[in-house]
Amino acid sequence: MRTAREFYVEALRVEVAPTRAEMGARAGREAAAAIREALRMRGTARVILASAPSQNELLDALTSQPLDWPRVAIFHMDEYAGVDGEHPASFRRYQREHLLSRVQPRAFHGLVGEAADLQAECARYARLLAEAPIDVVCLGIGENGHLAFNDPPVADFSDPLPVKVVELDQTCRQQQVNDGCFGSLADVPVRAITLTIPTLLGAGALFCAVPGPRKAHAVRNTLREPISTACPATILRTHPQARLYLDEESAALLD
Repeated sequence: MRTAREFYVEALRVEVAPTRAEMGARAGREAAAAIREALRMRGTARVILASAPSQNELLDALTSQPLDWPRVAIFHMDEYAGVDGEHPASFRRYQREHLLSRVQPRAFHGLVGEAADLQAECARYARLLAEAPIDVVCLGIGENGHLAFNDPPVADFSDPLPVKVVELDQTCRQQQVNDGCFGSLADVPVRAITLTIPTLLGAGALFCAVPGPRKAHAVRNTLREPISTACPATILRTHPQARLYLDEESAALLD
């Protein structure tokens, strides 16, 4: 039976678990510990969560941990443009099903993808984010190396905007089909609202869960390629409190 292993790539701590379930359990436990520490230090905590099937195990573990949720405010990191909160693929719906149905945070701040004025919605969300520091981000990595919806063509490590509207590249859109969120590429929206990379990297601690064989190339690029927006996730290697959680399938190209 294989055991978990751990190593560093620059500042980034990488843990490889034997199974996807163990990967998610480790990530969720450690994210919960960081939230508890924020609560101890400041009395409240502010957390940003990703919304994708790759995050299911992490959120299962996180919501099963003993946490004082009424002192925790939750944000999410992206939403499809033109998609309302009841759409099966909406990230607000994902958060309701995987988080809000299980715990009751102090607040959940949803991105309104169907807003008539998307720029105004970006500004509204940016004001909420700016009210206090973000303590914890739980995120994944896309098949093209994206963080949130910062695909390689639009990713900017020095982005002046905290939240922006982006065009989704074809690899990203195809991933949404691969994940079972849409029936075909034609069904996937072409634009989205996303938190930018400086917003995500500005958090106190990042917990990145990346399971499965379809992520193996992105994981390899994240850890082995030069830090650049060609693979946006490479920037994780610069954060002093970032942790990357893999299973054996997503780590398959590292040996």
